[in-house]
Amino acid sequence: MSRFDASREAELRAWLHRLDQPVLDPSSLRIAASDASPRRYWRLDDRTGSSWVVMDAPPCDNDLRPFLDVGERLIAAGLRAPRCLARNTQQGFLLLEDLGPQTYLPALQAAQREAEPAQADRLMRCAIDSLVQLQSRARTEGLTPYSPDLIRQEIELFADWCVQREHGVVWGERERRQWASVGEALVGAFAEQPQVLVHCDFMPRNLMLPPQGSAAPGLLDFQDALHGPAGYDLVSLLRDAFISWDEAQELDWAVRYWEAARKAGIGWSADFGECWRLMEWTALQRHLRILGVFCRLKHRDAKPHYLDDLPRFFAYAVKTASRYRELKPLLPLLEQLRPGVTQQAYG
Repeated sequence: MSRFDASREAELRAWLHRLDQPVLDPSSLRIAASDASPRRYWRLDDRTGSSWVVMDAPPCDNDLRPFLDVGERLIAAGLRAPRCLARNTQQGFLLLEDLGPQTYLPALQAAQREAEPAQADRLMRCAIDSLVQLQSRARTEGLTPYSPDLIRQEIELFADWCVQREHGVVWGERERRQWASVGEALVGAFAEQPQVLVHCDFMPRNLMLPPQGSAAPGLLDFQDALHGPAGYDLVSLLRDAFISWDEAQELDWAVRYWEAARKAGIGWSADFGECWRLMEWTALQRHLRILGVFCRLKHRDAKPHYLDDLPRFFAYAVKTASRYRELKPLLPLLEQLRPGVTQQAYG
């Protein structure tokens, strides 16, 4: 039985009717969005002309406490995270402020498609400003650390789901040694960076276009936040699952971030080249994890469309591994999965 069957919707509607919020119009409830996680979102109107979002997160698969905790941290830091109007954590329902109907992703894709670089630059600079504010002001006490064990656990998703399950490849002793050496290099890169609150999915699909007259994007999907490397969220923004930029543009935004972050007291070194290396290695860890996650979504969760974006992540991984001696052992492992992938020219 689906976790989102008719009985689940009936529970949600009953909860809304029980709320002491006469301004709400429960009859306006309609589906707003769903994602790769076991959650879905509804939108409903109130009688003042405003709208609200309901997070529908069945408790068998979700714990709403981290979302509420991190949201309070972000709001306290002056960021645009959704305020919670009402909650029922036992049933898995939250009534949240509506940050708007459109994410950054279609706006950036339109700017790219219509050759409007100034529009893309404006949006990305606003996102970077919010990221620096998050890293310099948000409290990290009590957050789970991005530990070496967690880093290794995440990249093992690539080995388990992309290598073995999707491609049917079984590594021998040599391949396992190559893989282990790359993993240890990535663990070291995480530890060498300033440690801040990491959103963990600071990407265009989780940034909401601001209302007219406001520059700061709204932040969503932050419940997995950790205490970890400052470069993680930046590279999540620059090297996304669904939109890519040429390297000159990536570097321009990265330098702007680095300058603003140092000015805000985030402890990056004065050597941008070394900082960029750490950022790229952090991006590689994320991309290996996502290759595994997208393959898992196909095989475990019957969502095969996520595989459409695997080539983008292979391209990211090849580009990064090709230019660092410590990461080059990854190249034959990628070539084994997609013959010819390391010979292609990626921008």
